[in-house]
Amino acid sequence: MRFDERFIDEIKSRLRPSDIIGKTVKLRKQGREYVGLSPFNKEKTPSFYVNDDKGQFFDFSSGKTGDLISFLQETERLSFAEAVERLAAEAGVPLPVQDPRSREQDEARQGLSSWLELAATWFEGELRRPDGKAARDYLASRALPEGEWSRFRLGFAPSGRTGLKDYLIAKGARTPDLVDAGLLIAPEDKTAPYDRFRSRIIFPIADGRGRVVSFGGRALDPQARAKYLNGPETSIFHKGNNLYGLAEARKILATKSDDAPILVVVEGYMDVIACQRAGIAAVAPMGTALTEEQIELLWRHHPEPTLCFDADRAGRQAASRAIDRALPILKPGKSLQFALVEGGKDPDDVLREQGASALRQQLARATNLVDALYARERDAEPHDTPERRAGFKGRLRNLANLLADGDLKQAYREALLARFDEDTGRKPRAQTPQRRYGRFDPDAEALRPQSALAVTRQTVAGQPRFDPVSVALAACVLADPQVLDAHLEDHFAASGLGDPALAKLTKEIIRLRLEAEHLDSGTLRRHLASCGFKTLMTDIDRAAAKSGAPFMKPDVSLDVSRSQWSHAFARLSRLAALDEAIGTAKGNLRGRPDMEVLERLKGERDALKRA
Repeated sequence: MRFDERFIDEIKSRLRPSDIIGKTVKLRKQGREYVGLSPFNKEKTPSFYVNDDKGQFFDFSSGKTGDLISFLQETERLSFAEAVERLAAEAGVPLPVQDPRSREQDEARQGLSSWLELAATWFEGELRRPDGKAARDYLASRALPEGEWSRFRLGFAPSGRTGLKDYLIAKGARTPDLVDAGLLIAPEDKTAPYDRFRSRIIFPIADGRGRVVSFGGRALDPQARAKYLNGPETSIFHKGNNLYGLAEARKILATKSDDAPILVVVEGYMDVIACQRAGIAAVAPMGTALTEEQIELLWRHHPEPTLCFDADRAGRQAASRAIDRALPILKPGKSLQFALVEGGKDPDDVLREQGASALRQQLARATNLVDALYARERDAEPHDTPERRAGFKGRLRNLANLLADGDLKQAYREALLARFDEDTGRKPRAQTPQRRYGRFDPDAEALRPQSALAVTRQTVAGQPRFDPVSVALAACVLADPQVLDAHLEDHFAASGLGDPALAKLTKEIIRLRLEAEHLDSGTLRRHLASCGFKTLMTDIDRAAAKSGAPFMKPDVSLDVSRSQWSHAFARLSRLAALDEAIGTAKGNLRGRPDMEVLERLKGERDALKRA
């Protein structure tokens, strides 16, 4: 049985590599990764890493790397289909049912793939033959040496009308199949089909797994009607669902050792190749605006891909269209960055003339999506009259309303209007506690820099008073330091888990956890006691015992305790975010719609507090 990429991605989205690999390799958490002894070589020092965010394993002792499927293929000698079926069962994803018609279509697609692969090999050979001299000269002018041609499978289509056709027919291909594969053009006047690509440098287009699905060709004749020509839509190639260079970009992302590798979207084939040669993971749409499907595909491999288009009018329009298509499908943790190449250059120009460091510096100055959106609307027209300013503000509200996720919609609305207030000289209301009708308004506490959720440490009858949920979370961290691993870079965790009295303690725990490979409860407590936290830890244990937190009960298993802890942490973090949003909303009250937002936020906060 053959499996399409969507089915494979659905399986991977439901499984954590560390969980599956951890059944055969003893793994321990180390920062953002898991580490263990290599399953491929005997070793005493661990050099085998699993990264759940990237969905990959890395074995530095053997040089092997891959995903869950390749891990099972390597360790259990399973075929690709057997590995997929095993993982589908683990993920609870039913195998696709194939009726005879579907099986026939699948076999037909497999046949087309075979001819496309053979065509790629033929194009590669033609590049090195005498007729390919002009193509070789062009590649040399773009500083692309012969040693790199094979890596990207570059080829050449000679000027003859039937060179590729004759070659494949001699290998057993049928003319209708070659038309269906997009390799031949069938004229409307019913004359004999002929080669689609002629006198062009050939760029094979592969799917995410590296299988050739189509081709792109660059004309060598400057008078050609189309400088670039892509293959047509076929049963195995859909332009809007594919990205040029994706398979190679995935390899680059998988082998990056830094914590924040970037994925760049550029405009052309040569830009992709230049970036990938410089160690930058890059892909490109194929002559079309970035589609929703391509954006979703990008997000499967990177949470915030960077769109790096030329700074000309066409590049800005492409960025604008990407913004419009991304807004309705934005989700928490997924966004886009925008980097316009300076000086009228494209990424390939920058890399050839200034080097990789210059391009990396430009990419590092990328603009986030909300700023790019605001700048686009701000620059669309002057705002020199009240009517124009009102129209500008209305557009910002309408754009924020395009987002489907409720939390993101509110966050974008606040961010866009805050930028509007700053640009138009409107000062936000002072963020200080206020009195209303001569009586202190307790809700105004949310306007303080410190969250209203946080309960300042007090002393009642000689005993310290903590927020009960916060102190229970802290006590669990003292007993099981690993429960905090997923939140080591979370500002809310470092701020005291919702209670300022715990801030110094949690910051010290995080600092130690980031530095220490192994950290058990005893080691942690001894270190904290030496730092002057002994009395505070005693107070935490005493207060937590009275909190009634379910994850503190002795009969709860470790896995259940960690799950309950994470759930409580998420709720408390959400409460803190709501308090901050309420404070911002109070400072921006302009009318009834703003009051309705404020009341909704208060309602959600109060309900969550009760829960």
